Amino acid sequence: MPAEFIRIYPENPDLRRILRVVEVLRNGGVIIYPTDTVYGMGCDIYNQKSVERICQIKGIKPQKHNFSFICYDLSNISDYTRVISTPVFKVMKKALPGPYTFILNANNNVPKILNSKKKTIGIRVPDHSIPRTLVKELGRPILTTSINDEDEVIEYSTDPELIYEKFKDLVDVVIDGGYGNNVASTVLDCTGDEIEVIRQGLGEFEELL
Repeated sequence: MPAEFIRIYPENPDLRRILRVVEVLRNGGVIIYPTDTVYGMGCDIYNQKSVERICQIKGIKPQKHNFSFICYDLSNISDYTRVISTPVFKVMKKALPGPYTFILNANNNVPKILNSKKKTIGIRVPDHSIPRTLVKELGRPILTTSINDEDEVIEYSTDPELIYEKFKDLVDVVIDGGYGNNVASTVLDCTGDEIEVIRQGLGEFEELL
């Protein structure tokens, strides 16, 4: 069966539709959803089979991949990370919600969840009501990975209808939250002594200092 195509307005997300998507996540489904940057693909972080499905769709090996989680806010990230230094936490509080991914040292919960050898995890709190409401209603983070476009000029798909055409036989739900952005998040590595910009995206690091 092809994926469900569910229209949700970011300004005021329809809770009934949000809960339909949450039900799909709870049942091990894979979804595509908008963020404040590019459209993402995700699943419940605790569902091993769903994580493996995403790896299969994207052609990546879970053991070697740097995964990111979408969190509702910063209150539960200590469940997944080692102790975060005060300077890093201050920057995170200033940056989030926003178009940034913070790479942090993962604690022992994370490799078990993701079957990963990596000792790091990306944390995202997007400035977008749809993914944050999904996470809030699900009660835990969702795994996120961006949808890369094969077109070399446009790196990321922005039109939800085209995304649906491409992925409808691979995922369970595509959320139409309007046109997405085609610039990814700025990735900040916070695992060393200094915060390092690994990928310059939509967010400006200088504004956080």
